[in-house]
Amino acid sequence: MTYETSVPESPFRAEPSARDEAPQFVLPLVVRIERAAPPARTDALETAARAVLVLLSDERALGDGAWAQAVRDWQDARIRKVVRRARGAEWRRAGALDGVTVTGAAAEVRVFPPVPLDGWPKDLAKLQVSGTDLDDPEPPARPASGTPVLWFNPGLEMSAGKAMAQAGHGAQLAWWELADERRAAWRDAGFPLAVRTAEPGQWRELVGSGLPLVRDAGFTEIAPGSCTVVADHPALR
Repeated sequence: MTYETSVPESPFRAEPSARDEAPQFVLPLVVRIERAAPPARTDALETAARAVLVLLSDERALGDGAWAQAVRDWQDARIRKVVRRARGAEWRRAGALDGVTVTGAAAEVRVFPPVPLDGWPKDLAKLQVSGTDLDDPEPPARPASGTPVLWFNPGLEMSAGKAMAQAGHGAQLAWWELADERRAAWRDAGFPLAVRTAEPGQWRELVGSGLPLVRDAGFTEIAPGSCTVVADHPALR
């Protein structure tokens, strides 16, 4: 993944970089999908994005916190996020592991501190990546004025799990770009945000706007270098 700003050697860049030489980590996210009551797709995407922000701002991820070294190691290499699904006993076991559960309108997503790419905890490694094809029963409403929006590329199709990871990337890019006081204000407000799919003409404008832009490295589902999300936070305009 990459975004086009002045930041050198972006951890999201598809091209090879020095970050590839560092030990690789992944940020695990688990979405609760019960057979009888799966969450709506947009609710799941927004909840995943907020979960990433909650972890990044958690005291345990900062300074000398218990998760801080893992977060630093993860951010020094490629920024990878993987979303798995759980229900019933699987969800309860995931909830017993060190992490944070974030809830949306109905969605529940648990985010965990980064782990080595090949070192997932057993109870998370057993969970499935596939099967996160969620739908919206109704088109999502227009975002309220002033709400940060993660705009998705209208020309790409992704599973809900893949899209949740992309929403998390977009939220993380916005977080990195914000000044400390803006970060604090967003955190104190509970990280309000919306995820929407842009209209084609709007998407072209967003890509050229200078706002943080996520490009996919092409490991799964879509072609390398594909632009997936623009993070449109009012404070970045």
